[in-house]
Amino acid sequence: MKVNCLKYVLTLSVSLFCFSVCSQTELKNKIVDFGTLLPIESASIYVKNTTIGTVSNSDGKFVLLVPNEFKNDTLIISSIGYKSFKTPVNEFDNSLEIYLEEDIASLDEIVLVAETRPKTGNDIVLRAIERLPRNMPDSSYLQKGFLRHKERNKKEFKWLIESAITLYDSGYSSNSAENLKINVDQVRKSYDLRDVDSLLTYTAYLQQKGNKRNLQARNLRRDTIQTSSLIKAIKWNDTRVNGLQNLFQGKLNLVRNSTNSKSLFGENILDNHHFELDTVLVDNDRKIYKIKISESTDFINLETKGIFNDGYVANGWIYIYWDTYAIKKIEYQLIAKSDAQKNRSKALFDTQINHKLVINYMEFEGKMYPNYIYYETPKLVNVGFKPTKMGEDDSQYDKSERYYYTVQEVLFTEIILDSEKISEALSRPWDPDIFSVKPYNKEFWRNYNTLLESEEDEQLIQDLTKRSSLYKD
Repeated sequence: MKVNCLKYVLTLSVSLFCFSVCSQTELKNKIVDFGTLLPIESASIYVKNTTIGTVSNSDGKFVLLVPNEFKNDTLIISSIGYKSFKTPVNEFDNSLEIYLEEDIASLDEIVLVAETRPKTGNDIVLRAIERLPRNMPDSSYLQKGFLRHKERNKKEFKWLIESAITLYDSGYSSNSAENLKINVDQVRKSYDLRDVDSLLTYTAYLQQKGNKRNLQARNLRRDTIQTSSLIKAIKWNDTRVNGLQNLFQGKLNLVRNSTNSKSLFGENILDNHHFELDTVLVDNDRKIYKIKISESTDFINLETKGIFNDGYVANGWIYIYWDTYAIKKIEYQLIAKSDAQKNRSKALFDTQINHKLVINYMEFEGKMYPNYIYYETPKLVNVGFKPTKMGEDDSQYDKSERYYYTVQEVLFTEIILDSEKISEALSRPWDPDIFSVKPYNKEFWRNYNTLLESEEDEQLIQDLTKRSSLYKD
Protein backbone atom coordinates (compact mmCIF):
# COMPACT_ATOMS: atom_id res chain seq x y z
CA MET A 1 0.00 0.00 0.00
CA LYS A 2 2.81 2.38 0.92
CA VAL A 3 4.57 1.54 -2.34
CA ASN A 4 1.44 2.31 -4.37
CA CYS A 5 0.96 5.61 -2.53
CA LEU A 6 4.57 6.53 -3.19
CA LYS A 7 4.17 5.73 -6.88
CA TYR A 8 1.05 7.89 -6.99
CA VAL A 9 2.80 10.83 -5.35
CA LEU A 10 5.78 10.54 -7.68
CA THR A 11 3.52 10.26 -10.73
CA LEU A 12 1.51 13.30 -9.63
CA SER A 13 4.69 15.31 -9.01
CA VAL A 14 6.10 14.44 -12.42
CA SER A 15 2.77 15.26 -14.07
CA LEU A 16 2.57 18.66 -12.38
CA PHE A 17 6.17 19.40 -13.33
CA CYS A 18 5.50 18.43 -16.95
CA PHE A 19 2.34 20.54 -17.03
CA SER A 20 4.24 23.54 -15.66
CA VAL A 21 7.09 23.21 -18.15
CA CYS A 22 5.05 22.06 -21.14
CA SER A 23 2.40 24.78 -20.77
CA GLN A 24 4.83 27.30 -22.20
CA THR A 25 7.27 27.53 -25.09
CA GLU A 26 10.86 28.63 -24.68
CA LEU A 27 12.09 30.83 -27.51
CA LYS A 28 15.81 31.58 -27.67
CA ASN A 29 18.14 32.82 -30.35
CA LYS A 30 20.60 35.49 -31.46
CA ILE A 31 19.78 38.68 -33.38
CA VAL A 32 22.35 39.88 -35.91
CA ASP A 33 22.81 42.88 -38.20
CA PHE A 34 22.47 41.54 -41.76
CA GLY A 35 25.07 43.94 -43.14
CA THR A 36 27.78 43.89 -40.48
CA LEU A 37 27.04 40.47 -38.92
CA LEU A 38 27.41 42.12 -35.51
CA PRO A 39 24.98 41.29 -32.68
CA ILE A 40 22.10 43.72 -32.10
CA GLU A 41 21.75 44.74 -28.47
CA SER A 42 18.47 45.85 -26.85
CA ALA A 43 16.28 44.57 -29.68
CA SER A 44 12.66 44.05 -28.60
CA ILE A 45 11.25 40.53 -28.74
CA TYR A 46 7.55 40.33 -27.92
CA VAL A 47 4.22 38.70 -28.71
CA LYS A 48 1.94 41.04 -30.67
CA ASN A 49 -0.90 42.68 -28.70
CA THR A 50 0.48 41.39 -25.39
CA THR A 51 3.08 42.56 -22.89
CA ILE A 52 5.00 39.27 -23.05
CA GLY A 53 8.48 40.18 -24.16
CA THR A 54 12.15 40.69 -23.47
CA VAL A 55 15.22 42.41 -24.93
CA SER A 56 18.42 41.04 -26.40
CA ASN A 57 21.65 41.28 -24.41
CA SER A 58 24.98 42.71 -25.55
CA ASP A 59 25.67 39.47 -27.44
CA GLY A 60 22.37 39.81 -29.32
CA LYS A 61 20.95 36.77 -27.50
CA PHE A 62 17.63 36.35 -25.72
CA VAL A 63 15.37 33.81 -24.02
CA LEU A 64 11.60 34.26 -23.80
CA LEU A 65 8.98 32.02 -22.18
CA VAL A 66 5.62 32.23 -23.98
CA PRO A 67 2.49 30.55 -22.53
CA ASN A 68 1.06 28.07 -25.00
CA GLU A 69 -2.23 29.95 -25.16
CA PHE A 70 -0.34 32.43 -27.36
CA LYS A 71 1.33 29.84 -29.58
CA ASN A 72 -0.69 30.92 -32.63
CA ASP A 73 0.00 34.62 -32.07
CA THR A 74 2.65 36.65 -33.88
CA LEU A 75 6.15 37.03 -32.47
CA ILE A 76 7.78 40.34 -33.41
CA ILE A 77 11.50 41.09 -33.23
CA SER A 78 12.27 44.75 -33.82
CA SER A 79 15.02 47.29 -33.30
CA ILE A 80 15.08 50.98 -34.16
CA GLY A 81 16.59 51.43 -37.62
CA TYR A 82 15.86 47.88 -38.79
CA LYS A 83 13.10 46.03 -40.60
CA SER A 84 11.09 43.88 -38.20
CA PHE A 85 11.04 40.09 -38.16
CA LYS A 86 7.61 38.48 -37.69
CA THR A 87 6.54 34.86 -37.36
CA PRO A 88 3.90 32.79 -35.55
CA VAL A 89 5.17 31.72 -32.13
CA ASN A 90 4.72 28.04 -32.94
CA GLU A 91 6.82 28.39 -36.11
CA PHE A 92 9.80 30.09 -34.48
CA ASP A 93 13.05 28.18 -35.06
CA ASN A 94 15.48 28.28 -32.13
CA SER A 95 18.30 26.94 -34.29
CA LEU A 96 18.45 29.72 -36.91
CA GLU A 97 19.89 33.15 -36.09
CA ILE A 98 17.70 36.17 -36.82
CA TYR A 99 19.12 38.68 -39.32
CA LEU A 100 17.66 42.19 -39.40
CA GLU A 101 18.19 44.58 -42.32
CA GLU A 102 18.61 48.34 -41.94
CA ASP A 103 15.55 50.46 -42.67
CA ILE A 104 16.00 54.23 -42.80
CA ALA A 105 13.40 56.81 -43.82
CA SER A 106 14.41 59.81 -45.92
CA LEU A 107 14.74 62.94 -43.78
CA ASP A 108 14.35 65.23 -46.81
CA GLU A 109 11.16 63.44 -47.82
CA ILE A 110 9.71 63.73 -44.32
CA VAL A 111 10.49 67.44 -44.03
CA LEU A 112 9.03 68.25 -47.46
CA VAL A 113 5.82 66.34 -46.88
CA ALA A 114 5.30 67.65 -43.38
CA GLU A 115 5.84 71.39 -43.74
CA THR A 116 3.40 72.22 -40.93
CA ARG A 117 5.15 69.91 -38.50
CA PRO A 118 7.93 71.00 -36.12
CA LYS A 119 11.24 70.88 -37.98
CA THR A 120 13.93 71.32 -35.32
CA GLY A 121 14.93 68.88 -32.63
CA ASN A 122 13.96 71.33 -29.89
CA ASP A 123 10.49 71.83 -31.34
CA ILE A 124 9.90 68.10 -31.83
CA VAL A 125 10.84 67.36 -28.22
CA LEU A 126 8.62 70.18 -26.96
CA ARG A 127 5.73 68.71 -28.96
CA ALA A 128 6.45 65.29 -27.44
CA ILE A 129 6.41 66.77 -23.92
CA GLU A 130 3.14 68.53 -24.76
CA ARG A 131 1.64 65.19 -25.87
CA LEU A 132 2.70 63.24 -22.76
CA PRO A 133 -0.75 63.48 -21.10
CA ARG A 134 -2.18 61.84 -24.22
CA ASN A 135 0.54 59.21 -24.70
CA MET A 136 1.30 58.16 -21.12
CA PRO A 137 -0.98 56.02 -18.90
CA ASP A 138 -3.82 58.10 -17.47
CA SER A 139 -5.08 55.55 -14.92
CA SER A 140 -3.73 53.11 -12.36
CA TYR A 141 -1.79 50.03 -13.42
CA LEU A 142 0.54 47.32 -12.17
CA GLN A 143 3.64 46.04 -13.91
CA LYS A 144 5.42 42.78 -13.16
CA GLY A 145 9.11 42.69 -13.89
CA PHE A 146 12.59 41.34 -13.29
CA LEU A 147 15.43 43.25 -11.63
CA ARG A 148 19.13 42.50 -11.90
CA HIS A 149 21.24 44.61 -9.55
CA LYS A 150 25.00 44.20 -9.79
CA GLU A 151 27.92 46.01 -8.26
CA ARG A 152 31.46 45.52 -9.45
CA ASN A 153 34.89 47.01 -9.79
CA LYS A 154 36.86 46.80 -13.02
CA LYS A 155 37.86 43.20 -12.33
CA GLU A 156 34.97 41.30 -10.77
CA PHE A 157 31.45 41.27 -9.38
CA LYS A 158 31.16 42.22 -5.74
CA TRP A 159 27.40 42.07 -5.35
CA LEU A 160 24.54 40.47 -7.25
CA ILE A 161 20.77 40.57 -6.70
CA GLU A 162 18.07 39.16 -8.96
CA SER A 163 14.47 39.81 -7.98
CA ALA A 164 10.92 39.67 -9.25
CA ILE A 165 9.22 43.01 -8.61
CA THR A 166 5.83 44.69 -8.94
CA LEU A 167 5.42 48.36 -9.79
CA TYR A 168 2.23 50.27 -8.99
CA ASP A 169 1.58 53.64 -10.62
CA SER A 170 -1.62 55.66 -10.39
CA GLY A 171 -0.96 57.39 -13.71
CA TYR A 172 1.15 60.05 -15.39
CA SER A 173 -0.66 63.08 -13.98
CA SER A 174 -0.19 62.02 -10.34
CA ASN A 175 2.78 62.77 -8.11
CA SER A 176 5.10 59.76 -8.18
CA ALA A 177 6.41 60.40 -4.66
CA GLU A 178 2.90 59.76 -3.33
CA ASN A 179 1.41 57.44 -5.94
CA LEU A 180 4.16 55.10 -7.14
CA LYS A 181 5.12 51.98 -5.20
CA ILE A 182 7.54 49.07 -5.56
CA ASN A 183 7.28 45.59 -4.08
CA VAL A 184 9.90 42.84 -4.14
CA ASP A 185 7.92 39.64 -4.79
CA GLN A 186 10.67 37.02 -4.97
CA VAL A 187 14.47 36.84 -4.86
CA ARG A 188 16.43 34.47 -7.08
CA LYS A 189 20.01 35.42 -6.25
CA SER A 190 21.43 37.59 -3.51
CA TYR A 191 25.00 37.73 -2.31
CA ASP A 192 27.23 40.50 -1.08
CA LEU A 193 31.03 40.24 -1.17
CA ARG A 194 31.79 43.93 -1.03
CA ASP A 195 34.64 45.38 0.98
CA VAL A 196 33.59 47.15 4.16
CA ASP A 197 36.86 48.95 4.88
CA SER A 198 36.02 52.22 3.14
CA LEU A 199 35.54 55.11 5.55
CA LEU A 200 33.90 57.37 2.97
CA THR A 201 30.42 55.87 3.28
CA TYR A 202 30.74 55.68 7.06
CA THR A 203 31.67 59.36 7.17
CA ALA A 204 28.63 60.30 5.06
CA TYR A 205 26.46 58.16 7.33
CA LEU A 206 27.68 59.96 10.46
CA GLN A 207 27.29 63.34 8.78
CA GLN A 208 23.64 62.61 8.00
CA LYS A 209 22.55 60.44 10.91
CA GLY A 210 24.84 61.75 13.62
CA ASN A 211 24.56 65.40 12.60
CA LYS A 212 28.35 65.63 12.32
CA ARG A 213 28.47 67.93 9.31
CA ASN A 214 32.15 68.83 9.58
CA LEU A 215 33.45 65.29 10.03
CA GLN A 216 36.08 64.16 7.49
CA ALA A 217 37.14 60.60 6.63
CA ARG A 218 40.77 61.43 7.39
CA ASN A 219 39.77 62.06 11.01
CA LEU A 220 38.59 58.46 11.46
CA ARG A 221 40.60 55.30 12.15
CA ARG A 222 39.40 51.97 10.83
CA ASP A 223 40.70 50.01 13.83
CA THR A 224 38.41 51.96 16.15
CA ILE A 225 35.20 51.22 14.20
CA GLN A 226 33.23 48.00 14.50
CA THR A 227 32.61 46.15 11.24
CA SER A 228 28.91 45.96 12.09
CA SER A 229 28.78 49.77 12.15
CA LEU A 230 30.39 49.95 8.71
CA ILE A 231 27.89 47.42 7.33
CA LYS A 232 25.01 49.44 8.76
CA ALA A 233 26.36 52.54 7.01
CA ILE A 234 26.73 50.66 3.73
CA LYS A 235 23.12 49.44 3.84
CA TRP A 236 21.97 52.99 4.57
CA ASN A 237 23.93 54.22 1.56
CA ASP A 238 22.55 51.42 -0.63
CA THR A 239 19.00 52.50 0.08
CA ARG A 240 19.52 56.22 -0.50
CA VAL A 241 21.58 55.76 -3.68
CA ASN A 242 20.35 52.52 -5.28
CA GLY A 243 16.90 51.97 -3.81
CA LEU A 244 14.41 51.32 -6.61
CA GLN A 245 12.03 53.98 -5.35
CA ASN A 246 14.76 56.58 -5.86
CA LEU A 247 15.05 55.56 -9.49
CA PHE A 248 11.32 55.60 -10.20
CA GLN A 249 10.40 58.61 -8.09
CA GLY A 250 13.46 60.75 -8.83
CA LYS A 251 14.43 63.20 -11.54
CA LEU A 252 16.04 60.55 -13.73
CA ASN A 253 12.64 59.03 -14.45
CA LEU A 254 12.62 61.76 -17.05
CA VAL A 255 9.29 61.21 -18.80
CA ARG A 256 7.13 59.86 -15.98
CA ASN A 257 8.10 62.67 -13.62
CA SER A 258 8.10 65.55 -16.09
CA THR A 259 5.19 67.21 -14.26
CA ASN A 260 7.08 67.34 -10.95
CA SER A 261 8.58 70.62 -9.81
CA LYS A 262 12.17 71.12 -11.02
CA SER A 263 11.91 68.07 -13.30
CA LEU A 264 14.60 67.70 -15.97
CA PHE A 265 12.04 67.28 -18.77
CA GLY A 266 9.64 69.91 -17.48
CA GLU A 267 8.72 73.36 -18.75
CA ASN A 268 12.35 74.55 -18.53
CA ILE A 269 13.76 71.59 -20.44
CA LEU A 270 15.61 73.80 -22.96
CA ASP A 271 17.51 75.62 -20.21
CA ASN A 272 19.73 72.59 -19.68
CA HIS A 273 19.19 70.50 -22.83
CA HIS A 274 19.67 71.14 -26.52
CA PHE A 275 18.04 68.79 -29.04
CA GLU A 276 19.22 68.44 -32.63
CA LEU A 277 17.36 66.36 -35.21
CA ASP A 278 19.74 63.76 -36.63
CA THR A 279 17.62 61.64 -38.95
CA VAL A 280 14.37 59.71 -39.29
CA LEU A 281 14.54 55.95 -38.84
CA VAL A 282 11.96 53.17 -38.88
CA ASP A 283 10.79 51.10 -35.91
CA ASN A 284 8.41 48.23 -36.61
CA ASP A 285 7.13 49.91 -39.80
CA ARG A 286 6.69 53.31 -38.08
CA LYS A 287 8.81 56.39 -38.73
CA ILE A 288 10.71 57.60 -35.71
CA TYR A 289 12.82 60.71 -35.09
CA LYS A 290 16.38 60.21 -33.86
CA ILE A 291 17.38 63.34 -31.93
CA LYS A 292 20.73 64.18 -30.36
CA ILE A 293 20.76 65.40 -26.73
CA SER A 294 23.52 67.84 -25.75
CA GLU A 295 24.24 70.59 -23.24
CA SER A 296 22.52 73.95 -23.12
CA THR A 297 23.12 77.08 -21.04
CA ASP A 298 22.50 75.79 -17.50
CA PHE A 299 23.99 72.95 -15.49
CA ILE A 300 21.81 69.99 -14.56
CA ASN A 301 21.39 69.56 -10.81
CA LEU A 302 19.84 66.42 -9.33
CA GLU A 303 19.70 67.98 -5.85
CA THR A 304 20.07 64.68 -4.01
CA LYS A 305 19.84 65.10 -0.25
CA GLY A 306 23.20 64.62 1.44
CA ILE A 307 25.09 64.14 -1.85
CA PHE A 308 26.76 66.70 -4.10
CA ASN A 309 24.94 65.54 -7.22
CA ASP A 310 24.99 68.77 -9.23
CA GLY A 311 26.98 70.48 -11.97
CA TYR A 312 26.30 68.13 -14.91
CA VAL A 313 25.58 68.42 -18.61
CA ALA A 314 23.51 65.95 -20.63
CA ASN A 315 24.50 63.82 -23.59
CA GLY A 316 22.63 61.12 -25.49
CA TRP A 317 19.72 60.38 -27.82
CA ILE A 318 15.94 60.48 -27.73
CA TYR A 319 13.68 58.60 -30.16
CA ILE A 320 10.18 59.96 -30.84
CA TYR A 321 7.50 58.43 -33.06
CA TRP A 322 6.74 60.59 -36.08
CA ASP A 323 2.97 59.97 -36.06
CA THR A 324 2.04 60.36 -32.38
CA TYR A 325 5.07 62.14 -30.88
CA ALA A 326 5.23 59.36 -28.30
CA ILE A 327 8.68 58.89 -26.76
CA LYS A 328 9.96 55.41 -27.58
CA LYS A 329 13.46 55.41 -26.11
CA ILE A 330 15.90 57.63 -24.22
CA GLU A 331 19.67 57.11 -23.97
CA TYR A 332 20.92 59.62 -21.43
CA GLN A 333 24.21 60.44 -19.70
CA LEU A 334 25.08 63.07 -17.13
CA ILE A 335 28.69 64.23 -17.37
CA ALA A 336 30.53 66.29 -14.77
CA LYS A 337 30.95 69.86 -16.04
CA SER A 338 31.37 72.27 -13.14
CA ASP A 339 34.88 72.45 -11.69
CA ALA A 340 33.64 71.20 -8.33
CA GLN A 341 31.87 68.19 -9.85
CA LYS A 342 34.77 67.34 -12.16
CA ASN A 343 37.20 67.32 -9.23
CA ARG A 344 34.84 65.26 -7.08
CA SER A 345 34.11 62.73 -9.83
CA LYS A 346 37.78 62.26 -10.65
CA ALA A 347 38.82 61.80 -7.03
CA LEU A 348 36.00 59.51 -5.93
CA PHE A 349 35.09 57.61 -9.09
CA ASP A 350 37.91 58.06 -11.65
CA THR A 351 35.30 59.02 -14.25
CA GLN A 352 33.42 62.10 -15.42
CA ILE A 353 30.28 60.14 -16.37
CA ASN A 354 28.17 59.95 -13.22
CA HIS A 355 24.88 58.62 -14.56
CA LYS A 356 24.03 56.41 -17.54
CA LEU A 357 20.38 55.75 -18.26
CA VAL A 358 18.46 53.88 -20.95
CA ILE A 359 14.66 53.76 -20.84
CA ASN A 360 12.74 51.89 -23.51
CA TYR A 361 8.94 52.16 -23.78
CA MET A 362 6.39 49.82 -25.31
CA GLU A 363 2.94 50.73 -26.57
CA PHE A 364 0.00 48.85 -25.07
CA GLU A 365 -3.62 49.80 -25.73
CA GLY A 366 -2.56 53.20 -27.03
CA LYS A 367 -0.36 54.17 -24.06
CA MET A 368 3.41 54.05 -23.54
CA TYR A 369 4.65 51.95 -20.61
CA PRO A 370 8.24 51.45 -19.46
CA ASN A 371 9.56 48.19 -20.88
CA TYR A 372 13.30 48.11 -20.14
CA ILE A 373 15.47 50.28 -17.90
CA TYR A 374 19.27 50.32 -17.61
CA TYR A 375 20.83 52.55 -14.97
CA GLU A 376 24.55 52.77 -14.18
CA THR A 377 26.28 54.97 -11.64
CA PRO A 378 29.68 54.95 -9.87
CA LYS A 379 29.59 54.03 -6.19
CA LEU A 380 31.10 55.83 -3.21
CA VAL A 381 33.49 53.10 -2.05
CA ASN A 382 37.06 53.97 -3.08
CA VAL A 383 38.82 51.07 -1.36
CA GLY A 384 41.99 49.14 -2.13
CA PHE A 385 45.59 50.27 -2.46
CA LYS A 386 46.10 53.98 -3.00
CA PRO A 387 48.65 56.74 -2.28
CA THR A 388 49.22 57.48 1.39
CA LYS A 389 51.37 60.59 1.01
CA MET A 390 50.38 64.00 -0.30
CA GLY A 391 51.39 64.40 -3.94
CA GLU A 392 52.41 60.76 -4.33
CA ASP A 393 52.07 59.38 -7.86
CA ASP A 394 49.27 56.83 -7.94
CA SER A 395 50.17 55.30 -11.31
CA GLN A 396 51.96 52.43 -9.54
CA TYR A 397 48.76 51.36 -7.79
CA ASP A 398 46.13 49.03 -9.20
CA LYS A 399 43.02 51.15 -9.68
CA SER A 400 40.91 48.17 -10.70
CA GLU A 401 40.28 47.41 -7.02
CA ARG A 402 39.47 50.96 -5.98
CA TYR A 403 36.50 52.11 -8.02
CA TYR A 404 33.08 50.49 -7.96
CA TYR A 405 30.00 51.06 -10.07
CA THR A 406 26.45 49.79 -9.83
CA VAL A 407 24.17 48.64 -12.66
CA GLN A 408 20.44 48.11 -12.32
CA GLU A 409 18.45 46.52 -15.13
CA VAL A 410 14.67 46.18 -15.05
CA LEU A 411 12.63 44.22 -17.59
CA PHE A 412 8.84 44.57 -17.37
CA THR A 413 6.93 41.63 -18.84
CA GLU A 414 3.32 42.08 -17.71
CA ILE A 415 0.89 45.01 -17.44
CA ILE A 416 -2.23 44.68 -15.29
CA LEU A 417 -5.07 47.17 -15.83
CA ASP A 418 -7.87 45.26 -14.06
CA SER A 419 -9.06 47.49 -11.20
CA GLU A 420 -10.01 44.55 -8.96
CA LYS A 421 -6.58 42.96 -9.29
CA ILE A 422 -4.95 46.32 -8.60
CA SER A 423 -7.06 46.87 -5.47
CA GLU A 424 -6.30 43.37 -4.26
CA ALA A 425 -2.56 43.92 -4.73
CA LEU A 426 -2.66 47.26 -2.92
CA SER A 427 -4.44 45.71 0.06
CA ARG A 428 -1.38 43.56 0.80
CA PRO A 429 1.81 44.82 2.50
CA TRP A 430 4.41 46.27 0.13
CA ASP A 431 8.16 46.01 0.68
CA PRO A 432 10.51 47.89 -1.68
CA ASP A 433 13.73 46.61 -0.05
CA ILE A 434 15.67 44.88 -2.84
CA PHE A 435 18.59 44.24 -0.49
CA SER A 436 16.89 41.88 1.96
CA VAL A 437 17.21 38.13 1.37
CA LYS A 438 14.03 36.11 0.79
CA PRO A 439 13.47 32.33 0.53
CA TYR A 440 14.15 30.93 -2.92
CA ASN A 441 11.05 29.65 -4.77
CA LYS A 442 12.27 27.31 -7.48
CA GLU A 443 8.84 26.71 -9.02
CA PHE A 444 8.16 30.45 -9.32
CA TRP A 445 11.37 31.11 -11.22
CA ARG A 446 10.82 28.16 -13.54
CA ASN A 447 7.95 30.07 -15.14
CA TYR A 448 9.18 33.66 -14.88
CA ASN A 449 10.78 35.67 -17.68
CA THR A 450 14.20 37.06 -16.84
CA LEU A 451 16.97 38.91 -18.63
CA LEU A 452 19.57 36.69 -20.25
CA GLU A 453 23.07 37.48 -19.01
CA SER A 454 25.74 38.45 -21.50
CA GLU A 455 28.61 35.99 -21.92
CA GLU A 456 30.88 38.35 -19.96
CA ASP A 457 28.41 38.67 -17.09
CA GLU A 458 27.82 34.93 -17.06
CA GLN A 459 31.54 34.34 -16.60
CA LEU A 460 31.72 36.93 -13.82
CA ILE A 461 28.75 35.32 -12.08
CA GLN A 462 30.43 31.93 -12.31
CA ASP A 463 33.51 33.47 -10.77
CA LEU A 464 31.37 34.92 -8.00
CA THR A 465 29.89 31.49 -7.25
CA LYS A 466 33.39 30.16 -6.68
CA ARG A 467 33.88 32.80 -4.00
CA SER A 468 30.46 32.56 -2.46
CA SER A 469 27.27 30.53 -2.30
CA LEU A 470 24.43 31.73 -4.53
CA TYR A 471 20.89 30.44 -4.82
CA LYS A 472 20.84 28.01 -7.70
CA ASP A 473 18.10 26.93 -10.07
